[in-house]
Amino acid sequence: MLELVNLSNASFDVENLLQGSRERLDRILCDCGLDGIEFMNCAPWDRRIFPELYIKGVHLRFWPNWLDFWRGERQALFAEYGNKQKIVAAYGATRGEWLETWRENIRQAAACNPHYVVFHVANARTSEMYIRRFAYTDREVILATIELVNEIIGDLPDNCWLLFENLWWPGLTFLEPKLAETLLEGIRHKKTGFMLDTGHLMNTNYGLRSEEEAVRYILSVTDKMGSLRRRILGLHLHCSLPGSFAPHMRAVHMQDVPRPLSWQESMDYVMQIDRHQPFRTPDVRHLVQALHPQYLVHEFIQDSWEDWISKINIQRCALS
Repeated sequence: MLELVNLSNASFDVENLLQGSRERLDRILCDCGLDGIEFMNCAPWDRRIFPELYIKGVHLRFWPNWLDFWRGERQALFAEYGNKQKIVAAYGATRGEWLETWRENIRQAAACNPHYVVFHVANARTSEMYIRRFAYTDREVILATIELVNEIIGDLPDNCWLLFENLWWPGLTFLEPKLAETLLEGIRHKKTGFMLDTGHLMNTNYGLRSEEEAVRYILSVTDKMGSLRRRILGLHLHCSLPGSFAPHMRAVHMQDVPRPLSWQESMDYVMQIDRHQPFRTPDVRHLVQALHPQYLVHEFIQDSWEDWISKINIQRCALS
């Protein structure tokens, strides 16, 4: 099993965490006993700071709300974005242009020579977030994902794993194993599997109040997957216990007229739910032992260099 940490080449990560230095990356991997990084390419790739040697996985881009564009639902797009200029800014002028953006992202990922790439399977309009009343079902999102991926995956090398990640929005949640199986069966790529995000799975259960409960819940969900559980090749390991925040927001806004949220409103909401905190309970060992992933990614939101190291060490201590 390779132990990795998430890192992007966005300016915050490069300037605030690494201070533009390859040595800082060397240091955290060495000091924390890690094998490399799961990389997200948000800017031109500087190989001096992010050498190919360290890049074991690449997280592909993600559009949280893409199915309206894919289906050509103009009325829904205008309701969400307000005008054509904002729609074009989000996706491009045409479906073909958007697909080429995806293909270029995959080509960039392939250039890193990773073991795997990660693809989010989900869709939600911002206007649906508070009350969680969605236009599309899990099945509709998964079937559309199969269509999309088969259009763009040609530039991914055959020897690279394509791992699908769960969220709590409609799509891949792991709560319906048959739909997860349908997803893998429909993809025209030789090596497919899952990247199970523990925090995202926790966010499908409002009632979790402790890390120990969360571990039991994740094991219960994955047990119901049967033999399909063997297709979980990777773990995004982190803890998310938002408590009553999501149901509270739903109750507060239930009678509101649905409206699209601003970028800041959306981010504030998601960050309250998707906490990306380290596991502290030793029970998390049972989860890793049961799933036996090839890749374990300590996936955190890093506020500072010191915060990053602290979170990695806390979670690795729980696993030791």
